[in-house]
Amino acid sequence: MDIFLVVIGFLFMLVGIAGSFLPILPGPPLSWIGLLLLYLTEAVPNDSWFLGVTLVIALLVFALDYIIPAVGTKRFGGSRKGIIGTTVGLLVAIIFPVFGPLGIIIWPFLGAFIGEMINKADTKVAVKAAFGSFLGFLAGTFIKFLVSVVYLGFFLWTVWDYKNTLFSF
Repeated sequence: MDIFLVVIGFLFMLVGIAGSFLPILPGPPLSWIGLLLLYLTEAVPNDSWFLGVTLVIALLVFALDYIIPAVGTKRFGGSRKGIIGTTVGLLVAIIFPVFGPLGIIIWPFLGAFIGEMINKADTKVAVKAAFGSFLGFLAGTFIKFLVSVVYLGFFLWTVWDYKNTLFSF
């Protein structure tokens, strides 16, 4: 059962990292579930304090992911349509990888720009707001990715520490 929990936990870690980039998946909370599954094994002793702190961080980052793009957009004079455009642009980048890895940068910016143009902004204001929305998106994505990778590091470190008891048959 321990090996099963470790494997499923590791899969949650990978999905959590992917969730850092995909707006559909809550990256850090999914990574935290991976940590929880590891600590549910019989081999790894329960650490409620560690799990509590990492849960609070995951939930905080999850909440901030909705606030940071809005702050970036508002700071640069953008609107809600710019934020929606950024999200739609990201989805287009994921579904249609026309520009390859650069698409994850180009499409959200174009989406924000189009969203601002739909909001009746002139081109100069739309570019500025799109840039703000894009910066907010990048900041949120970076924070989610960082937290998910740190959680993966905790996971791997703990698995390594308890490898003899986790994988003993």
